[in-house]
Amino acid sequence: MVEPAQVMLVTPHPDDAEFGAAGTVACLVAEGKEVIYVVCTNGDKGTSDRQLQPEALARIREQEQRAAAGVLGVREVIFLGYPDQALEYTPLFRKQIVRLIRSYRPQTVITVDPYHRYFWWHHDHRICGQVVLDAIFPYARDHLAYPDLLKEGLEPHKVNELLLFNTDNPNYWVNITDTFDLKLAALLCHQSQVADFTSQLKEKLRQWAQETAKKEEFELAEAFHRVDIWW
Repeated sequence: MVEPAQVMLVTPHPDDAEFGAAGTVACLVAEGKEVIYVVCTNGDKGTSDRQLQPEALARIREQEQRAAAGVLGVREVIFLGYPDQALEYTPLFRKQIVRLIRSYRPQTVITVDPYHRYFWWHHDHRICGQVVLDAIFPYARDHLAYPDLLKEGLEPHKVNELLLFNTDNPNYWVNITDTFDLKLAALLCHQSQVADFTSQLKEKLRQWAQETAKKEEFELAEAFHRVDIWW
């Protein structure tokens, strides 16, 4: 058995969590909550370098993700290892997420919004979000969904709160003014992804966070669609 964690963040690729929710993760850690990451793909296609082989890139991105999680105080990072751009909605993938939810028993799950509009939304993001939502309800909650998990001692678990980042329909804003520097430092760990615009990253990231917070009383924010799961 594993130690429970109050927060589970499920991300399609290494670096998605940092772009979408790192300031919030840092806030949760500062509140004393234990956070774990579940990274679904290995990011082995995320490069323009024709000389870099996928296996080497996957190793680099795992190291970068571990470093970023360390900056934020994330307790544990779990890598599922699916190939980049090849995440599919399968019973096996869904059961993996259900198993993790029943094992760690989080109160809050954070993941990417699968219902982002228009063509450019990444395939892996749509699949990740859809699988996580279904895993939360009804599969992790209902004991008859996976009776074999009961034999392993994995009892059903009801998640209380869902936060979806990269959403078109935000209804919940988190003040990251005090954790912005940690978010930036975590993103800078992903040099395979941000090296080409490192010099501009702080300014662009601050502008984005200011725009996100423009209707709030604080300076910098991350936005989510929040669902209070009462059923």
